[in-house]
Amino acid sequence: MSVVRGRCETIPGVLAKDSPFLRACRREPVPYTPVWYMRQAGRSLPEYREVRAGVPMLESCTRPDLITEITLQPVRRFPVDAAIFYSDIVVPLKAIGVGIDIKPGVGPVLDSPVRDAADLEQLRPLEPTDVPYVTEAVATLTGELGATPLIGFAGAPFTLASYLIEGGPSRHHDKTRALMYGDPALWHRLMSRLTAITTSFLEIQATAGVAAVQLFDSWVGALSPADYREFVLPHTSAIFTALAAYDVPRIHFGVGTGELLGVMRDAGADVVGVDWRVPLDEAAMRVAAGTALQGNLDPAVLLAPWEVVAARARDVLTRARAAESHIFNLGHGVLPDTDPAQLARLTDLVHEATAQ
Repeated sequence: MSVVRGRCETIPGVLAKDSPFLRACRREPVPYTPVWYMRQAGRSLPEYREVRAGVPMLESCTRPDLITEITLQPVRRFPVDAAIFYSDIVVPLKAIGVGIDIKPGVGPVLDSPVRDAADLEQLRPLEPTDVPYVTEAVATLTGELGATPLIGFAGAPFTLASYLIEGGPSRHHDKTRALMYGDPALWHRLMSRLTAITTSFLEIQATAGVAAVQLFDSWVGALSPADYREFVLPHTSAIFTALAAYDVPRIHFGVGTGELLGVMRDAGADVVGVDWRVPLDEAAMRVAAGTALQGNLDPAVLLAPWEVVAARARDVLTRARAAESHIFNLGHGVLPDTDPAQLARLTDLVHEATAQ
């Protein structure tokens, strides 16, 4: 296996399954610490803004040509070790007919929030025929990417439930938690429907050929460990259990989840993502043995001078030695104002600093 600017070359005989990223997911020896970035295919790239000009977000997620092009853009620009499928966590909800749109500068907004049992009827099962653009784009991308693995993803049930109940983004998720505490039976019915939708969305991607999957639970950090275990864990566990049949690494990531890392691992993921609030050496103690860690440079650090970025990245790598295996990433997504040159330099630094 050879390295060019830190990345495994796409050469005959080197398959995606042998890539440093997938080896790290499986806690196997790697030639260097693999790198990819959440939201690497997104707003920080001028070519992304150009191709998205005049195209609404959710429309761009249903066009195989745009999905393919946007997914490939960061792989062309940076020596990252994995591509992340371009989509959005609300795509499966839109696909089954939920009245939802992404308002620029706001986020997902619902036509009619879910507040009672009757509202659950809009959440029908997701079928492959609802998202043909996903299957088509994954097939094209796996051919284009060669030895670079493609990561599929979906939003986790709690985060989807929060958008559905609140009607849009929320700082404290008060209505969500009120329903969860006040009507546990309705809550679990809602979560079961979302679990089935999320599982189907990930299974469709796995069947189409993605090499790994990540479950994003952006807002679950609003819960205590006890509440996570009672109201969320059974549902995330069901997703990861279903995905075990596909033999693809499963990554579980949430924001503000430092106190939840141990119980999140109990859901059954192979890799637990860590945001920037918890040092990786501390995270390694909170997560059970037999788990790889992913993370966790603060995305805002990339807006600082390069000397700061380099020092903070080296600190992450030093602390990551406590983990059984490590995939370098940010503690959340790339910020829109990030200079792409910073990401390129950071990727090279991680590869070079950890090369065996």
